[in-house]
Amino acid sequence: MIPVQNILDRKKKSFNIIQPTALVIDALTMLNSVNLSYLIVMDDDQFKGIFSERDYCRNVILKGRSSKTTTVQEVMTTDIPIIDVAESAEYCMSTLNLHKTRYVIAFDKSRFAGVVTIHDLLRQVLINRENVFDEVLAEKLIAQEEGEKVF
Repeated sequence: MIPVQNILDRKKKSFNIIQPTALVIDALTMLNSVNLSYLIVMDDDQFKGIFSERDYCRNVILKGRSSKTTTVQEVMTTDIPIIDVAESAEYCMSTLNLHKTRYVIAFDKSRFAGVVTIHDLLRQVLINRENVFDEVLAEKLIAQEEGEKVF
């Protein structure tokens, strides 16, 4: 079992950190420049939440707010599941599934350690694919004739 800490160690250092008092327009500019779907909202060293493209759509656009006057803290997500860095990747995946979210927040004791995304876990599966997929079964599935089946 691979611990969450190993997944975080493989990730590059985060430059997608924003203050809760920043304007949404500045957050959108940052999202574009870091080419990610979320920003980590921190106030000094304290984790406050996540601001994502989904937050922008649901809490700014659909509610008629302005990106030039709305702050990140007004629209960010704060109810994100929290896990410990010692937990396994499997536990992380089940937590994502249980909470129907794309992100979990990892802490090392009481210190913010990082964000684990569904994409991070999929990368982990691909790196360890020989441990995840039975090679014989995979070959059978690849060779299986699909015929006229509609999926």
